[in-house]
Amino acid sequence: VGKVNLKISRISLSSRNSSAILKTEQQANIFAALGDPTRLSLVAKLIDRKAHSISSLTAGNKITRQAISKHPIVLEHVGLVSKVKDGRESLYKLDAKPLKSLQEYLAIIAAQWDKDLNNLKKFVED
Repeated sequence: VGKVNLKISRISLSSRNSSAILKTEQQANIFAALGDPTRLSLVAKLIDRKAHSISSLTAGNKITRQAISKHPIVLEHVGLVSKVKDGRESLYKLDAKPLKSLQEYLAIIAAQWDKDLNNLKKFVED
């Protein structure tokens, strides 16, 4: 496991646009936050980039406001959501920059896997 993490860090740092790639720990936190089905569905609702209240985020779900209210806080903590106050109500809005960074990170990993699988295929076929 340690070798995999080291290799992932090396890939991130050697990319041509390393400033756009989040550090491995930040990426892990975002992946962990998105690993929860409720939070993932909230991100899907927030993708329109509009500010949403807890009430609008719970609309159409069987989840209560109380049950869902902790999830935007987790998303805010990892940088995926920003919160603004509108009177007594908190509104949440998606910040897509970390998602873009994850996409770039995953593209690097996918390219490495493609290269390694092609090398394995050549080895097996020869």
